Amino acid sequence: MKDLGAEHLADREGVQLLGLLNLYLEQEQRFQPREKGLSLIEATPENDNTLCPGLRNAKVEDLRSLANFFGSCTETFVLAVNILDRFLALMKVKPKHLSCIGVCSFLLAARIVEEDCNIPSTHDVIRISQCKCTASDIKRMEKIISEKLHYELEATTALNFLHLYHAIILYHTSERKEILSLDKLEAQLKACNCRLIFSKAKPSVLALCLLNLEVETLKSVELLEILLLVKKHTKINDTEFFYWRELVSKCLVEYSSPECCKPDLKKLVWIVSRRTAQNLHNSYYSVPELPTIPEGGCFDESESEDSCEDMSCGEESLSSSPPSDQECTFFFSFKVAQTLCFPS
Repeated sequence: MKDLGAEHLADREGVQLLGLLNLYLEQEQRFQPREKGLSLIEATPENDNTLCPGLRNAKVEDLRSLANFFGSCTETFVLAVNILDRFLALMKVKPKHLSCIGVCSFLLAARIVEEDCNIPSTHDVIRISQCKCTASDIKRMEKIISEKLHYELEATTALNFLHLYHAIILYHTSERKEILSLDKLEAQLKACNCRLIFSKAKPSVLALCLLNLEVETLKSVELLEILLLVKKHTKINDTEFFYWRELVSKCLVEYSSPECCKPDLKKLVWIVSRRTAQNLHNSYYSVPELPTIPEGGCFDESESEDSCEDMSCGEESLSSSPPSDQECTFFFSFKVAQTLCFPS
């Protein structure tokens, strides 16, 4: 295997890859959902008036189906989940608002990621999702979500790290380029996104766990060495890595079971009769509107972490300040490891 020392990474592609990784590491903490808010959702028992993990996971499954139907790319789905979780971890919301928030998260993500010709219209998304809200509701909720997230909607996600790690492997490996399927890895990431627990994982760690498990199935020592070096120089500690690796492994076992429905990468085609189409059209205009969403004030900077405010959609805030940037020092001087700490 070729030397991976820093002196051999002077070409333009290598420098760009390492620079991008450095940037992602600096940004990832900034775009992670608040762990305190996620923990509150996790601890919530299932009932009719409170957002619980089951409702959140079901809504993400709906987003995955919605993205498949409109032929949206994986990046749109992953970003939509990030926007949804960041908002849910910041604000207390009632189940009746979850459909509207989910649709808005999808539309906001699609406008960031997709080409203009591939962005579905608000009316089409309302009809297909059957979210029982109007275009005005969607517009108001989009404004609320954008304000609460400080208009920082374009996030660094696990998909960004997954693509970058994949590119780094291809850059350094001497093996066949097609040996590592990015489509399969993306499908596995989507499965993890459908579970609330993985929103607590650092994107860099989640992506590395997915790649490590896949590389192990290929039984490639060279690829494992490259991943070990990535792990070492991104300063991911063993305790954190092995904890999430075990959870990801269990998730993928269940995901691959016959009882689990895998995501379909093909664009769905919905074939309906004329009568059904008319009924759908009529139901869109006849559904009762959600309660009017009052426009609340901005956060009070002097409030404490546990202070509450009247959320614009009638809910309480879990916290009052945006997450601070986490500085990450990064030294990418590759050396070939003598032993692998990745388990067999």
